[in-house]
Amino acid sequence: MPNGGGRFDRFVNELHDKPWFKYLGAWILVPIWAWLTPVKRLPGGPGPSARPGDNLQSMMNLIMPLKKENRSPLGRAKAALAIAKNRDQIFAGLDNVGTVHFARFVIVNDNICMFSVYDGDFTNYIRDFIVTIGSVFNAVVELVEGGDAVIPCEKNVEAFIQWIHEHDLYQVPDTATDFLRDQEALNGDRAVSPVNDDLTLLPRKLVLQLRANANVSLGSGYRAYPGFSVAQVRKQLGLGW
Repeated sequence: MPNGGGRFDRFVNELHDKPWFKYLGAWILVPIWAWLTPVKRLPGGPGPSARPGDNLQSMMNLIMPLKKENRSPLGRAKAALAIAKNRDQIFAGLDNVGTVHFARFVIVNDNICMFSVYDGDFTNYIRDFIVTIGSVFNAVVELVEGGDAVIPCEKNVEAFIQWIHEHDLYQVPDTATDFLRDQEALNGDRAVSPVNDDLTLLPRKLVLQLRANANVSLGSGYRAYPGFSVAQVRKQLGLGW
């Protein structure tokens, strides 16, 4: 916002704090913006990077909405039991995934979620999952909206990978201009040099994207040992692998 000292500038700068403007913005202005400037939903997961350090401790924030008939305490209990009764198989499978990772299942409202941090390539990570716990994961996915289309996942590998990718949260980049580049790439601009790095457009574009992606992950996360995998740390310590 400009820092002008005029009466009109002060009025504009204070608009976002006005209750009437918050209501007007949420229910009238944003829908009009979205209609005039259609925004596609940005894909989930971290973007591809040639820098090795960016492919370590990547985050997967898998949000799977339960089917309508399961959106109740009984349905959430059914989802919890699907994990609990297969716990030993799931943990054994997770131990045998060929990727260094840390994972956990969480129920948030009417969503069953899997949050993990992994090293390496996303597609290879999911393929490892299918091999080790695909049959068990089917018991979870069948409770989820749209899950029937990819079951059994071990026989629908590519569709399952795409389904997981679509349910993974979009990760808002740490650098503001990278968010603008993501928007441009989604609209078909593959140029190395960005067409539009106008930061004055960032608030509006972010509002429109948060309308398309209601849930997002903020940033690439904090890395406890940036640039090194667990295997490299263990090797350096002489622990083997």
